[in-house]
Amino acid sequence: MFAKYLKDCREFVAGDGSILRELLHPDKATILTRYSLAHAKVVAGQKTKPHKLKSSEVYYVTAGQGLMHIDQESFEVGPECAIYIPPDAVQYIENTGNSDLKFLCIVDPAWREEDEEVFDH
Repeated sequence: MFAKYLKDCREFVAGDGSILRELLHPDKATILTRYSLAHAKVVAGQKTKPHKLKSSEVYYVTAGQGLMHIDQESFEVGPECAIYIPPDAVQYIENTGNSDLKFLCIVDPAWREEDEEVFDH
C-alpha cells in the first residue's frame, strides 16, 4: 500500500511559476505507474508562464476561479472542472478570483524537466 499526504510533500516553484507539491512520480516512489501527480497553486492575481509539455496533461480544479488558455482558446474554470491539455499545446492558467486557485496536475507519461518548454511571454 502507498499513501502520501499533501502536507508531507515539499513545496517548490515550478518553471511556469506555479507552486507545486509532487504527490506521485514513478521515479521517486516504489509504485508502478506511468503518470505523475502534483498539486498546484496559483495565488490571486497571478498566472503561470506559457509553456508546453511533450506529454498530455489533465488539470482538475479543486478550489478557486481561473481562466485557462490552451493554444488559441481560453475558457473559465472552477471547482470540479477537469481540463485536458494535449501534448505540445501552449498552455497557461490565470487566477481570476480572490483566493488561491488550486488544482491537481496529472501528466502521462510522467513529467520530466527535459520534456517541458517554458516561454517568457
